[in-house]
Amino acid sequence: MSSISMDKKDEIVMKLVHFLVTKENYTPIVVNGVRNEVWLENVEGPYKIIRINSNYIHNKEQFNFDIYKTNNVARQIKKKTLSWKMNVLNIFLDLNDDVKLDSIDHIDNIKVNDTQDLVHNQTVVEAFPNIEKDIINADNDVDLIVNVTNDINSKTAKENRKYEEVFKPKKIVVTYVLIALCTLVYILQILFPSLTTLGAVNGSLVRSGQVYRLVTGMFMHGSIWHLLCNMYSLYVIGCATENYFGKKKFLLIYFVSGIIGSMFSCIFNTGWSLGASGAIFGLMGALCYFGYYYRLYMGKALYSEIIPVIVLNLALSLIVSNIDFYAHIGGLIGGVFITMGLGIKNKTDKQSSINGWITFGILFIFILYMLFFR
Repeated sequence: MSSISMDKKDEIVMKLVHFLVTKENYTPIVVNGVRNEVWLENVEGPYKIIRINSNYIHNKEQFNFDIYKTNNVARQIKKKTLSWKMNVLNIFLDLNDDVKLDSIDHIDNIKVNDTQDLVHNQTVVEAFPNIEKDIINADNDVDLIVNVTNDINSKTAKENRKYEEVFKPKKIVVTYVLIALCTLVYILQILFPSLTTLGAVNGSLVRSGQVYRLVTGMFMHGSIWHLLCNMYSLYVIGCATENYFGKKKFLLIYFVSGIIGSMFSCIFNTGWSLGASGAIFGLMGALCYFGYYYRLYMGKALYSEIIPVIVLNLALSLIVSNIDFYAHIGGLIGGVFITMGLGIKNKTDKQSSINGWITFGILFIFILYMLFFR
């Protein structure tokens, strides 16, 4: 009966990959044109990229070229993930003793000869304090291969189920109800023209006690084109936001954003204001915040679609007359800040959510002060 054996480098790679994937939530990534290398990323980890290099590095020139290549790949991943800083841990498993390791800018380079080197390396331990306790041990190479394979497959399947739960298409209800309500209100505005004056947002009237206008103005529109543009935007942005956040959170984001947008309009605008665009901008802000946390999956859409749409609409608000820029910017800010409190599924921990609610509360109190007590 033949036995399976692996060399020391393969053993280190398997143990390290197992630890990083199952304990530290790193994900293996495919890098074209490389051999005998493993690349892993975790945009929320102590190192956003970890590279394990099994190639033999025999002199300083080869080492410098290797760093150049690592830097180029890191720059591409930084762009893809919209990260401000892309720190890299470069682990060499086969390095000539004459080659001096230097940490360069955002790249920390270490040499590892065996598992003990790994768990006692100061750079590794500072980043991963539990590595000695959590790194896998096995009686023989067969057990190591089986255990690593099973654990990684189990972890990957679990993570895939989480992402599928977030991104799988769900039945959209609230968005369609809001579109129907706005359309119905516009029909009533046509039948009863005085309704617009009774429900539109006006700072002086809100300060005099007619606070209900902060809500009613969200459902009114000034023309059929105003209604059609906003309802199309609500359909596109709303369906995506409702799908990712769920009905309850979506509804809360919509109303809070719309109210804060109306409050901004009352503070900075002396005239009348109406329309759902403040609430829609809030949905854009929530979607942008969500996209940043899931930027490995939505990075391209975030910087090529969502952010440009927000910037374009804000620019139009400044250029085109009769568009309430302040309601738009207020709704956008409200959407981002309320989402910080609500949190992002599978991404935001309890403490971050508490901090988000505190930040939102401070913002809301400040807006109330500016509107009613300034």
